[in-house]
Amino acid sequence: MKRISFIKNSAAISAAIILKPQIVFGSRANSAIRVGIIGCGSRGTAVITSMSKNTNTHIIAAADIFDDKLKAGTPILNGLNAAKGLPAIDGKNIFQGSKAYLRLVELKDVDAVLISAPCYTHPTFMEAAVAAGKHVYCEKPVATDVAGCKRINKVGEGLNGKLSVVIGFQIRYASAYAEMVKRIQRGDIGEIVTAQLYYLSSAGKLNELKNVSDDEFRIRNHFHFRALSGGILLDQGIHMLDICNWALKGNPEKAIGTGGNKLRPAGGDAWNNYQVLYKYPNDINVSFHSTQVGPVFGDVCCKFMGTKGTAEAHYSGGVFITGDNKWDSGIVRSASELTPQQQAAGIFLSSLHDADANKEKAFISSIETGNFLNETASGAASTLTAILGRETAESGKEMNWEDMVRSSQQIDPKLNLAQFDKA
Repeated sequence: MKRISFIKNSAAISAAIILKPQIVFGSRANSAIRVGIIGCGSRGTAVITSMSKNTNTHIIAAADIFDDKLKAGTPILNGLNAAKGLPAIDGKNIFQGSKAYLRLVELKDVDAVLISAPCYTHPTFMEAAVAAGKHVYCEKPVATDVAGCKRINKVGEGLNGKLSVVIGFQIRYASAYAEMVKRIQRGDIGEIVTAQLYYLSSAGKLNELKNVSDDEFRIRNHFHFRALSGGILLDQGIHMLDICNWALKGNPEKAIGTGGNKLRPAGGDAWNNYQVLYKYPNDINVSFHSTQVGPVFGDVCCKFMGTKGTAEAHYSGGVFITGDNKWDSGIVRSASELTPQQQAAGIFLSSLHDADANKEKAFISSIETGNFLNETASGAASTLTAILGRETAESGKEMNWEDMVRSSQQIDPKLNLAQFDKA
């Protein structure tokens, strides 16, 4: 090619790739997975913020039962879009009221839905989203009761590999936890004899609200009400139970427990402490302690003891194996161990540092590639494991898995949601 021809051709190519801003703007929007969020509170906006930053997504719709949540959340969502050069949410795609979720899932342009509303809504919202052909990222737990878990399982059985439905158990995607479980399952700690789990949280505070209905008070304080959140075993403790089910490749056969709500703030009815003993297959005994007590957050840990060693994982305190096959994830076990150089290098103190990003990337990638994910069965099983612990503790009687599942227990939140619809 002669030099003059090469220069002319190069100039033409350069002109072609210097696109108009609106074309670039449009191409970015067209390539992104279009997401709608149902539930614009603190948890929902935190998850969608991480998802937006870590994946090729465009937030195009939002729904919430409360108008103030939408007004507070929408600028955050629009800011996330703007940071990626994407347009703001169209005002026509912002929905408020008891049927807001239905209006959002009916939008043809929505590819995927984040369900981050209170737990009592999860089965209904997921059924509606999947029926509308949407991929779903649903926060845990999947339900507050046995009947709700069965509904989730039915949704999963009907997916037929055509949609992705994932549940918000991000810890399974934390690199350190995943490596530990792989080593447990290949026999590095030998035959497992017993396990110890605990989730020791600080006490939750009630939002003091004036001039609102009892229903609104309960929804805005849903973590304090058993019928709306399922209680602390389903809200927090479930994470360690999910890891246990994952590591042991199964569900408990039975459980017996106790607990109470000593010194819980007046106004709520959910217990603030549980102590449960689970019996897993192969005669594996598991003890679990879950609390929301006092002013200081404690520790979160799962520890598996076997004939060749012990595997141990903390949220902040390391993930490691001791015994015949020693291993350490590299997560620093204490801030006091950090040198100034390590602090400057950003050495991780949290074993969950990559969990959210990995989970969200896996979800969006599954949609982009067509290699769809279905986490309904494991999500329902871990929720049922937490329900088993809650029910045996609250009844004071030993309970087995089969009897619980046959019960089809259903909890009615007794809410009049129509009162939140605008006239």
